[in-house]
Amino acid sequence: MFRPFLCLWWLLASFFITQIAQAQAVPNPGENIAFLVTFGNKADKSWGDDDFAQTFFFLVPKNNRQPVYIRVFDPDCGGQHDERKFGWNTSTRFSLYGGTGAHSGADARRPEPSGNFREGTLLKQQNFGAEPTYDNKWYTFGPLNPLEGEFVPEFDGYAFKMVAQGLGGDDGNLYRYFLSTSPTQNVPVEGGNAFTYEYSFRLSQGKARTHLYPFVNDRVVSIKQSNFDLDKDATIKIFSVAKNGHAAAVSGDNEWSSSTHPISAKEHGLSLDMQINSLSKASNDLVFYVTDQYDTALPFFAIPLGGPPKYRYEVDVKIRR
Repeated sequence: MFRPFLCLWWLLASFFITQIAQAQAVPNPGENIAFLVTFGNKADKSWGDDDFAQTFFFLVPKNNRQPVYIRVFDPDCGGQHDERKFGWNTSTRFSLYGGTGAHSGADARRPEPSGNFREGTLLKQQNFGAEPTYDNKWYTFGPLNPLEGEFVPEFDGYAFKMVAQGLGGDDGNLYRYFLSTSPTQNVPVEGGNAFTYEYSFRLSQGKARTHLYPFVNDRVVSIKQSNFDLDKDATIKIFSVAKNGHAAAVSGDNEWSSSTHPISAKEHGLSLDMQINSLSKASNDLVFYVTDQYDTALPFFAIPLGGPPKYRYEVDVKIRR
């Protein structure tokens, strides 16, 4: 008589364990993104990277006092996953920051790497070239005391900032992150998450659907989505509790495109689901960000705050007398 209950309990437990594990992976499997990508600063921007840098924030719950680690998969630029142009000649610098200003600094939260975007306390920095030591392998930053991060009241946790920047060269470095409690394995930090204000990534190959989850705070009246170098090779549709597939503008080769969309009160405090539907089987690198009516960038969370949004149908019932 207890078997149905036990089966249900096991299914629910498995679901939550899976969600916790996915929350630590960047990109998150639910986003269906192949890799993050950063090109060397001598690359042609038409290959899909507009500024040769990418910033990610890793969020540790405020009550967690156990050491954490930020692991980078395939940080070198050469070998199995990376994009070669004219010979492996690219170096990528990964810089980890904590402390005051790491997230609260205005430049740290802009889509482009300008001004004092590296504000904060530099905790560790490592350069990777084409050496095979970390090809298809993990490199670990840490251990990190959560209190070394900067407390972010809005998200109720401590944030660490990782800046990946392409130095010399023209190749594309494809990599992933994982926020872990272990230096040697991917063990999730309970309640952890990660977010960015500008996403530079490679679409999964094939006619795939990618999900991006910008978080909408209660001050947002409208959003402007901007994308670079999608090659007119995809469609973008916006889903939320109030939007059921609103079409958004798509960029061509080596160009930006943007469109503005109103936000209703019922969307406040939740995430949008911006779905990119690839129309080609070829791989494609691109850049994406979203701003509000004040031109303030909104964060994309690996695990959407409030969960993936579902459109709420409203039925207008009229009573005839």
